[in-house]
Amino acid sequence: MKTVFLAGGIGKRMFPLMEDKFLFKFLGKTLLEHHMETAASNGLDDFIVIGNPENIEKIKSAIEVNKILEGKKYRINYSIQKKPDGMADALMAAKDLIAGEEIVIVSPNDVFDKSAYAALMSAAKNADADSYILGQEVTEYFPGGYLIVDEKNYMKWIVEKPGKGNEPSNLVNIVVHYHRKTKELFEYLESTKSASDDVYESSIDKMIKDGFKFKVVRYTGAWKAIKYPWHMLEMTKHFLNGVKSPMIHGTAKIAASAIIEGGVIIDAGARVMENAVVKGPCYIGRNSIIGNNSLVRENTHIGDNSVVGFSTEVKNSYIGDNCWFHTAYVGDCIIADNCSLAAGTIVTNVRLDEKDIKVNVFGKGDMSSGLDYLGVIMGENCRTGSNVTLMPGVRVGPNSIVGPGVVLREDLEPNKLIYTKQEQVIKENNVLPNSKKKEEIMRKLVKLEENRKT
Repeated sequence: MKTVFLAGGIGKRMFPLMEDKFLFKFLGKTLLEHHMETAASNGLDDFIVIGNPENIEKIKSAIEVNKILEGKKYRINYSIQKKPDGMADALMAAKDLIAGEEIVIVSPNDVFDKSAYAALMSAAKNADADSYILGQEVTEYFPGGYLIVDEKNYMKWIVEKPGKGNEPSNLVNIVVHYHRKTKELFEYLESTKSASDDVYESSIDKMIKDGFKFKVVRYTGAWKAIKYPWHMLEMTKHFLNGVKSPMIHGTAKIAASAIIEGGVIIDAGARVMENAVVKGPCYIGRNSIIGNNSLVRENTHIGDNSVVGFSTEVKNSYIGDNCWFHTAYVGDCIIADNCSLAAGTIVTNVRLDEKDIKVNVFGKGDMSSGLDYLGVIMGENCRTGSNVTLMPGVRVGPNSIVGPGVVLREDLEPNKLIYTKQEQVIKENNVLPNSKKKEEIMRKLVKLEENRKT
């Protein structure tokens, strides 16, 4: 049996975050690596990773750097999907590697408990269906596939992204699929035509109509999917959930006057300086520094080689690698790698009317994030000057600079520099300090203090 990870697609909704979703790191490992470890813990040890021409080397590098398979008898093969034309096209790219064997198909952009694999494999042992699909009941709209089943959980059909208000059921497709008859599956994939990228789903519908049995395995455990940038905050909470007490690497250095409270993970080589406070759950990455008098609060994930400088506060945020802050406030933010916030940078994370924060996605400025608190979403290689204010939910494109004193109210496109032009006037100074007035104020203060004591 082979486990196929679909890593060849391109996330169109994640701008300004340009990294593939499954390559974002949590607790020092990419999402893809977490998936591999979870699958391996359920006895799945033969992997196929389907990437694209742009990311395949990054995928290989990430796995090699962390050496998750070192000393273990796992197998990984790679395949390249030349264009992001959906799941069917991805599977066709790996047809020769699959070679008719049974497969488990996984989207590494979602995260779920290892019990998901266990539930799927346990159901498959009954052998009363040709394929098994993981599904979960939802209470609000999710932009994915919806499953229609009979009273015994056999699938009737699947509806892709029906739109809010048009949901045919409350059962959502989670891409953890088990197929026994892969030869027949590929025959349908090859013969099915569609103007969109739903050939895989259309093929499943055709197979069901032709008598193949697809059964839905209802999953009730934790499940998080990254569809939009702000979902990174929920993903952070997922990985930090359950950390109740400090886990400090032996090479980390903690000042005697620093305060560490709750479930704080401090990785190798990290430092927490004098009078800093770190309140869990949170994660401090390898070789990162929490500076003097800084405050790192709940549900914060700080990557490797980052510096939370003097008197900075960070809360409920995902921070990438190699980020530097100084005397700043960072709340409810998603900030990619290699970003720098200069002294006095303030991220505003709540509207004055306290309504939910809307984000511009695909040019639609009215898309609700569903969040009352959301700060900046910043792409990689960005900087701010001193005394910058970033308004709730604004997006800063990669490789951009927000100049000193700017109040950024709207999104900034990639590779841009925004600054404020201010007119200055120089003239003779005719205003001198009034020393007598200061003396009078001082006398009043002294008198007030004397009266207080009596």
